[in-house]
Amino acid sequence: MKITGFREHITQHDWRRPVGDVNGVSEGHRTDVHVLVISTDTGLEGVSVTAAAPLRTARIFPAIEGQDPRSTTALYDLMLAHVFKTGHNGDLFATIGAIDHALWDLKAKAADEPLWRMLGGRTRFVPGYASALEFALTDADARSVYQTFADAGFSSAKVKGGRDLDDDIRRLQLVREVMAQNSNRPALMLDANEVWNRSQAIRYIRQLEAAVDLTWVEEPVRRWDARGLADVRHGTAAGVASGENLTGLEQYRPLLDADALDVVQFNSGWGITHALRVAAVAHGRDLPVSPVGFSNVIAHAMTAIPNHLTTEVQDLGQPIGVTMDQEIVDGGYLLGTSPGAGITLDESQFATHDRSPGWQTTSGPHVRPERAGLRLVPDARRNDVSYDRGA
Repeated sequence: MKITGFREHITQHDWRRPVGDVNGVSEGHRTDVHVLVISTDTGLEGVSVTAAAPLRTARIFPAIEGQDPRSTTALYDLMLAHVFKTGHNGDLFATIGAIDHALWDLKAKAADEPLWRMLGGRTRFVPGYASALEFALTDADARSVYQTFADAGFSSAKVKGGRDLDDDIRRLQLVREVMAQNSNRPALMLDANEVWNRSQAIRYIRQLEAAVDLTWVEEPVRRWDARGLADVRHGTAAGVASGENLTGLEQYRPLLDADALDVVQFNSGWGITHALRVAAVAHGRDLPVSPVGFSNVIAHAMTAIPNHLTTEVQDLGQPIGVTMDQEIVDGGYLLGTSPGAGITLDESQFATHDRSPGWQTTSGPHVRPERAGLRLVPDARRNDVSYDRGA
């Protein structure tokens, strides 16, 4: 079997609500999802669906063209080597991850096995936590969204925050009330998306902890700030989780050496091979792992990872034109038994809907605000007044 070509599509995921975080929110209710199909000379195709970043497949594809797609880990390293001089960051790392997903899908299809079994999983259930990206919602709308997760069996949830202490306490308490449907002590997490500096993070989290029992705080300071993450970890009772924006195994070393993490995260779009390697390194330090983001394919790998803690579930729906052989029940993913990752595409739907700008805007959560980490008063209403300096 040899890799012969690829094709790409852009579809969208309809959240039925604006989504975002402390740094910004989407424009409209839909965001881009990238679909990649790798073709072979046998007619088998591998499929990847990711929201991690725009793809640059034409840049990476020469590294794998003509190769046997079943050589997944070796091809992953070939792709890394292919961008050696420029580095494997940003869109390039997302593209390598998307291709890696498609290759693992192909490998499992060639063996006529579901991907989770090909990877060595014993059970096809993957526990998860609710994460609605609900920063832009009113309390009433947030309660409604998290109620749908509770009705699907979830007993833990993550809230976006970090700008207003009173708002965060109220929102966390609200979500705790909803999740109490399934647990007397639901797990609550707060994602600050790198909005604080070190001392501010510790003060803020300690005040949160006076009102709410926090399981972890995610990205309290910059993703690469190993000493800062360690300071927060040792200065608060909540665990510290980070890693979703690290693009490469080598970037975890300073954080792990600094004893900075309680939960090691990775972006679900960065590839199965990357996930397996990060999990192995974390396992060697007795640390749990948790994937972040659009987690449809990566859930298969979690069935085979002994230190998997929980997987982020951001929505109960699926992208336009995409059907996945999985259910969200009992607070997690129940993976199907179709060969490969179980993804079916209706490519005719991809071009039939109007594209919404989503979060690829200057005010969206993918753009760091000018005063992030530099606000003496986190509340945006008191800090971010803008003046026309040319007037």
